Amino acid sequence: MGTKLYIKTFGCQMNEYDSDKTIDILKEKKDVSITDNPEEADIVLLNTCSIREKAEDKVYSDLGRLRKLKEKNPNLKIGVGGCVATQEGENIMKRAPYVDLIYGPQTLHKVPDLLEIKKESGIKAIDITFPIEEKFDSLPAPSSSGPSSFVSIMEGCSKYCSFCVVPYTRGEEVSRKPIQIFDEVARLAEQGVSEITFIGQNVNSYIMPFNGRLLRLSDLIEIASHIDGIKRIRYTTSHPLDMTDDLIEVYKSVPQLVSQLHLPVQSGSNDILKSMKRNYTVELFIDIVERIKNIRPELRVSSDFIVGFPGETNIDFKKTMELVNYIKFDSSFSFIYSPRPGTPATKLDDPTDMTEKKERLKILQSTLNRFHQNHSKSMIGNIERCLVTGISKKSPDQLQARTECNRVVNFDFNKMGLIGNIVDIKVENALANSLLGSLHVI
Repeated sequence: MGTKLYIKTFGCQMNEYDSDKTIDILKEKKDVSITDNPEEADIVLLNTCSIREKAEDKVYSDLGRLRKLKEKNPNLKIGVGGCVATQEGENIMKRAPYVDLIYGPQTLHKVPDLLEIKKESGIKAIDITFPIEEKFDSLPAPSSSGPSSFVSIMEGCSKYCSFCVVPYTRGEEVSRKPIQIFDEVARLAEQGVSEITFIGQNVNSYIMPFNGRLLRLSDLIEIASHIDGIKRIRYTTSHPLDMTDDLIEVYKSVPQLVSQLHLPVQSGSNDILKSMKRNYTVELFIDIVERIKNIRPELRVSSDFIVGFPGETNIDFKKTMELVNYIKFDSSFSFIYSPRPGTPATKLDDPTDMTEKKERLKILQSTLNRFHQNHSKSMIGNIERCLVTGISKKSPDQLQARTECNRVVNFDFNKMGLIGNIVDIKVENALANSLLGSLHVI
């Protein structure tokens, strides 16, 4: 029957990418097969995220359920990876001694070896170091089962925002070798991938020497656009400080780069941004958006917001709402501030009660949702260039595609072979979380 692997992924696109690579590595070195049922697995891995509050509690809750499986099957191997693994370290072994291995985001390539250590010696296997370059060098050949794929180009963060735990769990910024990136993109294109998303904690901080020059994200976008088969390029998540002139200008020269930008602003108050140690102003953020919109008037901008940061006043929140109403953000993520262990923000006075924070979040999310729906409704009647991604989840008689602004469009089809292609779809209706359309044939 072989070895069966169950892996549960928490958090962001970087974790999704890491889980996929962990699977590829174990398939290559351990000949595993994937199961979606932990009860029939030989190996269970939790790839964790520590961005939000109570992330550790969720992991320990899952581990409590896995303990029962371990009691039924003593040969079951349980591993905890990702950011909570780095943050908690040996505490996991103390609280859940039945865990067999712990590995960080930068040591996922060592999972096969850690499994062997446990098997041969019976000791607990822990590696939460930060050998990022070694990780990149150890990744197996890429594989993809669909027309879209993530490509990691850098990892870590050197910004040290006062609220964020990422620099402590993923390490400092390290960029990946350009030749590795181009090779991965080319191999994915050979497998039928037509849309790539460059990812990193601060993806636009990428910088690396190559053939006597320094390459930045703009260069990767430009070069990738010339690889046969690549029809669309995205990137996430970016930081306003690294939206350099060359990256803004590339929107002029690369049509494959989508007219959609996810640019976290966190707050519309300069005082709060200073307290967050974001090191930019609201005015700079607006200037970046407007410069790109001058090139791409159809640009849709999404963002991240933190509500109720320590010291946030009603005036600060009002400024955030003024920014939201000015930019008219598309799909965005918004949360109440979560104190993360070891971050400077935990030492700040926080006089605002949770009731007020929840009310602010409700106001913000209501406004963001309204703009999202307005944007969707404005697309009715438009002919949108869409990437066909697969069979619709709503009906087997429909296909699913994504617009440039990353909305799902379901549509009827009358011929096969459309998956992976860019097609014209006329938008006919806007639902809460998707669009309905029809194939537009001239």
